[in-house]
Amino acid sequence: MKKRLFLSIALALVAMGVSAQEWKRVEASELNLVGKAFDTPNPYHRIDTVRYKGFTSGENFQCRVPAGLAVLFKTDADKIGVSAEFSQINKSSYRSYRGVDLYIKKDGQWLWAGMNDFPYDHNDKDRVITVVGSMAPGVKECLLYLPLYSEVKSMKICVPEGSMIESLESPFRHRIVFHGSSFTHGISTGRSGMSYPVQFMRRTGLQPVTLGFSGNCKMQPYFADVLEDVEADAYVFDPFSNPNIPMIRERLLPFIDRMVKAHPGKPIIIQRTIYWEKENFDTSAQKEFSGRRALSDSLMKIACKQYKDVYYIKPDAALHNGESSTADGVHPNDNGYSVWERSIEKPILKILRKYGIR
Repeated sequence: MKKRLFLSIALALVAMGVSAQEWKRVEASELNLVGKAFDTPNPYHRIDTVRYKGFTSGENFQCRVPAGLAVLFKTDADKIGVSAEFSQINKSSYRSYRGVDLYIKKDGQWLWAGMNDFPYDHNDKDRVITVVGSMAPGVKECLLYLPLYSEVKSMKICVPEGSMIESLESPFRHRIVFHGSSFTHGISTGRSGMSYPVQFMRRTGLQPVTLGFSGNCKMQPYFADVLEDVEADAYVFDPFSNPNIPMIRERLLPFIDRMVKAHPGKPIIIQRTIYWEKENFDTSAQKEFSGRRALSDSLMKIACKQYKDVYYIKPDAALHNGESSTADGVHPNDNGYSVWERSIEKPILKILRKYGIR
C-alpha cells in the first residue's frame, strides 16, 4: 500500500514537472507594454510614488496597480496563458480586478479572444492559467490587458515550448491621457479590457494613458503635479464624479489653469459627470448629482470662454430604453461603459481633428 502511495506521489510530481516545463514564459514588460504615463522602477506601476508625494495610502496603492496597461505581442502558439506574482491581490468578486483580458486582431479589428483571473488566494508564481486555447495555426497579433486593481510584481506571457512569441510594434497612435474617477478606472467591469478609455483605444486606434483613481479623483494639487509632467497630445478629464459641490467650486478653475499652463496648445477635454441611476428614486442623490452637474455647467462655461483649448463634453452611460445599464446604481456595467465610450467618441475625435490628431 505504501509503495503504491509513494509511486502515485512520484508520478504526480513528474507530471507537475512536465507541465511546468511545457510553457515558454516571457516577462510582459520585455515585450511591448503600452499605456504608461512614465517609466517606473516596477514596470507595472503607473506612477512612481517615491518621486511623487502627497498621496493617501489608498491612492498610493492605486498608483501601483496596472489599470489600463496592456501588452502587445505576436505568437504562432495554439494556446496562450499567463503566470503572475502579486504584491497585493484584490479579493473582490470582480474578475477584472485580478485577471487579464485578451484581444487578437482579425481582419483589421481587435476581437475578444479570452480572459481568465487568478484566485484571490493565489500564491504560486509558477502556476499558469490558460487564457485561450485550441487556436488555429498561424501568427496572431495580440493585445492583453492587465488587472485593474491588484499590484503586480511579475506577469509572464506563456506559450507552449517551441512556439514563437515576440514583441509587437504598437499600432496605436498619439497619446491621450484619461484621468478620472472609478468610472475612468473601470470599476465594476467584468473584464479588464472594458473600461471606456480602452474601449476607445480599440475603436479609434488612439493610445490612452489611463489614470483612473477610484473614489480619489478630486483635482488634488498633488495629482496636478503628476498630470503636469505627463507628455501627451491631448488630455481628457472626468473631474466631477468624486468631489462634492464645495470642492468643485474651489478646485476646478485653478486645476484647469494649471493644466493649460503646463500643456499650452494641447486640447483639454473636461467631461461632465454622468447621470447616476441611483438618482431615479433617491432624492438625496438627485440633489447632490444634479447640483454637481449644474455647477460644472456654469463653471465650464467660464473656462471654455477663458481658454481656447479647453472643451466640455457630456457623456452618457444610460440605455434610455427602460433597461438598466448599471452594476450597482453608481457604476456602469460592461454595457454601460460601452454606451459611455460611444457617447464621447465622436465629440472627442471632432476636437482632436482640430489639432491634427487622427
